Amino acid sequence: MKVILLEDVKSLGKKDEIVTVSDGYARNFLFSKKLAVEATNKNLNEVKLKKQNDEKVAARILEEAKELAKVIEEKELVLKLKTGKDGKTFGSVASKEIAEEANKQCGLNLDKKKILLNEPLKAIGSYEVAVKLHSEVTGKLKVKIEEA
Repeated sequence: MKVILLEDVKSLGKKDEIVTVSDGYARNFLFSKKLAVEATNKNLNEVKLKKQNDEKVAARILEEAKELAKVIEEKELVLKLKTGKDGKTFGSVASKEIAEEANKQCGLNLDKKKILLNEPLKAIGSYEVAVKLHSEVTGKLKVKIEEA
């Protein structure tokens, strides 16, 4: 019997896949636990329409991420750090501070977890910080650190 999986089933397949199983396994396990439905023409058409809709939504999200990347690359953040003698800084700038300042200065609502810093910025100067907006899109935000 051919069935369409409604959820991921270990050792059988992923959600929305069409798999062939024995009649007893389908009736007694998959259907009773609502893990699958029979692969009728109606159900196959519903899965096809759902996949098309999911692709449209994914394409729209990707386009929005690309637009946001363009906006981010045009912006420049200015952060101030206290410095002592010889130009040494007190403290550092981490992704949390960058996210807060991006919201204040530019109106960008960035998640601190998406700002990719290997280590906090501890010196005066200009930096390019990567911001992961989508699995395929990464924007570069200019961050300038000045003396307070």
